[in-house]
Amino acid sequence: MSKIILLLLLCQSLFLVACTNITPKGPVITTQLLLEERRSREVILSDRMIEAEAYSELNSDHKLRELCHVNINAFNGTVLITGEAANEELSKNIITIIQGISNVKLVHNNLSIDYPADSATRNNDELITEGVKTALSKIHTIPDFYPSMIKVITENNVVYLMGLVHSEEGTIAINITKLQPGIKEIVTVFEYID
Repeated sequence: MSKIILLLLLCQSLFLVACTNITPKGPVITTQLLLEERRSREVILSDRMIEAEAYSELNSDHKLRELCHVNINAFNGTVLITGEAANEELSKNIITIIQGISNVKLVHNNLSIDYPADSATRNNDELITEGVKTALSKIHTIPDFYPSMIKVITENNVVYLMGLVHSEEGTIAINITKLQPGIKEIVTVFEYID
C-alpha cells in the first residue's frame, strides 16, 4: 500500500512540474528591496500576481504550452510579452489572455511568429541578461540609483529594459547595455518619472 501512495505522490509532483513550465519569478520583498525600488509593495505584488495569472492561464491551454515559448514580465502594470508563437492565431490568443487580466494597464507585444527557441538560444539569452545586470551593477555615479530598478529581459539576442527611471538613468542604462557583447537590439519599455 505504501508503494502505491509513494508512486501517486511521485506522479503528482511530476504532473505539477510538467504543468508549470513557465513560472513567475522575483526576489522576496524585503525592506532592502523596497529601499531599492520605486514601486510600492502593493504594486510589486500586483505585478507578480499579473505574471502568475498570465502563466497559469497560458499553461492551461495545451496548444499554447506546446507551440509557444512565452515570457511575461510586468512592471508597474505594464506587461512585456516576449517569445515565440507558432502562428498569428496563437499570438492573438496570448495577447487576449494577457489583456483580460486585472491591473494590466498596457501590453507590449514583442512575440515573434516562429517555433519556440531552442535551449542553446535561451541559454545564450540568459548569459546576455546576466552580463547586462552585472554591467548595470557597476553604476555608482547616479544618486539614489540601484540596478534592481531596471528589469532586464533578453529574447533572441534582443535586450528589453523595463523600469521607472529618470531620463538620465535610462540613457546611462542604454549606453552601458550597448557595450555588452552579443546584443542584436535594445528595446526600452521605461516609464520615465521626470
